[in-house]
Amino acid sequence: MLAIYVFILLIVVQRVVEVIIANRNARWMKRQGGYEVGKEHYKQIVALHILFFVSLIIEVSVIDRTFVFWSVVPLIVFLLAQMGRVWALSSLGRFWNTRIIVLPGAKVVAKGPYQYLRHPNYVIVVTEIACLPLIFQAYWTAIVFTIINAIVLSARIKMEEAALEEATNYQKVFEKHKRFIPSSTSKE
Repeated sequence: MLAIYVFILLIVVQRVVEVIIANRNARWMKRQGGYEVGKEHYKQIVALHILFFVSLIIEVSVIDRTFVFWSVVPLIVFLLAQMGRVWALSSLGRFWNTRIIVLPGAKVVAKGPYQYLRHPNYVIVVTEIACLPLIFQAYWTAIVFTIINAIVLSARIKMEEAALEEATNYQKVFEKHKRFIPSSTSKE
């Protein structure tokens, strides 16, 4: 049981480090003339992720499950998502953020996984929220938070895309890219 808590703690620490980096990037973007869109919506994102980890810890604490071999499948998918996360975040560099920060006139990043789809980081987040609980057979957390995440992300993506279309070359760069399904069309 201790190994489960340590694994979850490592993921939480990773998220805290990401928030620190995101805040640093947000300050940099604002100094360049960037502005935040959907400030109130961001609170929902934060609450979703905090409650996700609380729910996961509670569920793994109260269930009495034994290790099952098929848990290796969501573990592998989760670990692949972590590699994708690093690729997506490093591709965006200083433009990566947990908030919607728009820098008017900036050229949007279309390298790394962004050359294949518009929102690779959101695909990764969806994968993580679905797979992390499945590793530990926390089915309720997986189901409930996958649904809540889909609702929250559907609003966030519309807000983000509208802001980027208004202030950047987003529409031109991503006009032939699908949101979540990779395409071979690249416009760098």
